[in-house]
Amino acid sequence: MENELVKRLMWSGLLAGVGALATIVSQRAAAAIWRRVFGEEPPE
Repeated sequence: MENELVKRLMWSGLLAGVGALATIVSQRAAAAIWRRVFGEEPPE
């Protein structure tokens, strides 16, 4: 039972980490595209 709980916690942590990394990468890519298209910083 305890092993299953540890696995679920590890999975949740991994999922949160990958999600955060994907968010950072997608924001940077979108900002780079915005700068190329409009020649200015993206709105906040």
